[in-house]
Amino acid sequence: MKLNLLRPIVFFDLETTGVDVNRDHIVELSYVKIYPNGNEESRTMRIRPADSNGRTLPIPAASTDIHGISDADVADCPTFRDIAADLEKAFADCDFAGFNSNRFDVPLLVEEFLRAGVMVNFSDRKFIDVQNIYHKMEPRTLSAAYRFYCGEDLENAHSADADTRATLAVLEAQLDRYGDALQNSVDFLANFSAMNRNVDFAGRVVLNDAGVEIINFGKFKGKSVKEVLRIEPGYLNWILQGDFPLNTKQVFQRLALKYTVNKKPC
Repeated sequence: MKLNLLRPIVFFDLETTGVDVNRDHIVELSYVKIYPNGNEESRTMRIRPADSNGRTLPIPAASTDIHGISDADVADCPTFRDIAADLEKAFADCDFAGFNSNRFDVPLLVEEFLRAGVMVNFSDRKFIDVQNIYHKMEPRTLSAAYRFYCGEDLENAHSADADTRATLAVLEAQLDRYGDALQNSVDFLANFSAMNRNVDFAGRVVLNDAGVEIINFGKFKGKSVKEVLRIEPGYLNWILQGDFPLNTKQVFQRLALKYTVNKKPC
């Protein structure tokens, strides 16, 4: 079953230097952009990981062992900063889909944009995580999901292009298999595949059932951001100076401003 789309959706996958959103970098990005009329465009690009000064960062051997991309493979490739503006244009007004993307790929993609000085705003986008749909229906890995839903073995696993296209094929097969339980709607699939109602992409702040921003880590886990900012004046500075994703820091700054502006005088 083909996706029912109201606007373009980007299926994408990343290969990276590691799994730490704060510190690690993208070394390969592959995407398939699907338009409501069914047209597709795709691109795969290698990216040279670099610090804020453009100095090349090494790819750990453990990561190369997984995806097969070495320092030599990206030595002559652009940095993310080099491609960020063009990539933002390609992703304009698009929803997103991936496998484990809500937890890792989307937060790291946003972090790379922010490091490059591109202030992306994805607040109005929908995010479908095919892994979460799979785990709710048939808990497995992407290779097993592809075998289960598509009846074939996934060749070239951990190749960004192969994983991206496998993710698209799995979602279309899920729509066929679970037609009574899954609606062919990006809004429905994004809501169904979400595990938390994240305010920041790393999930450090989430919305509770009442739509209140709640801290989702540390000693204040479960408490509202508004209340913590009121009782702990230094908390915002601790976040801003700490080892948190730039997007998380932006969210805390925005919420601090929101509650300062909305604070009623005594």
